[in-house]
Amino acid sequence: MRHRKSSRKFNIPSNQRLALLRGLTNQLLKQETIRTTLPRAKELRGFAEPIITISKNDNLANRRLVFNRLRDREAVTKLFDSIRARCLHRPGGYLRVLKLDLRNGDAADMAIVELVDSV
Repeated sequence: MRHRKSSRKFNIPSNQRLALLRGLTNQLLKQETIRTTLPRAKELRGFAEPIITISKNDNLANRRLVFNRLRDREAVTKLFDSIRARCLHRPGGYLRVLKLDLRNGDAADMAIVELVDSV
């Protein structure tokens, strides 16, 4: 039974799933736009948006908490320096998911994930 289990499994172990979401979030914060499959994009929202919300209050404890979740100093620095200032006025919904055509190789649904206030 799947009671109170809300995340997608992606048919991979939980540690690999966490690494996948960390990597997607790091690339999203560095590049501000990424292209991935639609289920991964939808799952990324639930992982990345709370991290952006934590970054709205800039103190040492929140920087350490975000670094613990992302494990990438460059992404954390960019989040707290430039992305945080653009998201202060927004109460949530920091990411935009745009659907694309199917992928050629396996006909997977593709999507673009971008920050709403990207330059």
